[in-house]
Amino acid sequence: MQPFIRLRAVAAPLNEADIDTDIIYPARFLTITEKKGLGRYAFHDRRVDGQGREVPGFVLNRDPWRGAGILVAGANFGCGSSREQAPWALLDLGIRCIIAPSFGEIFRGNCYRNGMLPVTVDDGAHAALLADAQAGAVLDIDLEACAITRPCGAQVAIAIDPQKREALLNGWDEVMAILKARGEAIDRYEVERRRRHPWLPL
Repeated sequence: MQPFIRLRAVAAPLNEADIDTDIIYPARFLTITEKKGLGRYAFHDRRVDGQGREVPGFVLNRDPWRGAGILVAGANFGCGSSREQAPWALLDLGIRCIIAPSFGEIFRGNCYRNGMLPVTVDDGAHAALLADAQAGAVLDIDLEACAITRPCGAQVAIAIDPQKREALLNGWDEVMAILKARGEAIDRYEVERRRRHPWLPL
């Protein structure tokens, strides 16, 4: 997993509440299990019309937000199903950070598992960052400092669980994070198990 340390990128505004995982990644594409290339299906029914042409009005089809690395979204972003293809598709599209007042719980967990940073902010910070995104601004996200720096120089704090922060900074997947946190205890258990039950397979 690619470490997330610092991201300086254009932020795209998508100020709509309750954008669910079916909007992010439509169910008819769930038979595709390869991560690479899923970006073409992100927001598919909003980005592409029935003839396969780009919808000009959709924010990610317009400059300066085409190729944005940050999304400033509305409340309850990523609600709905547990499909992990939703963050896969966003990541393949180039989105590494999503800022919103709230997230679907499973979607937020899937973001962390895939090296994406979901940032929950209060209404005041959301309004300010949304205005920046609507102006096509670049935001500077520093996970080491736990801060988002706006174009005006003001900062918004990033609240994140310390273990999730460490995993993102180091690019650890869930297995690696567990081994780092509990590796010594696991080793001790395996030694003791072999001592007590030598007939059991390793």
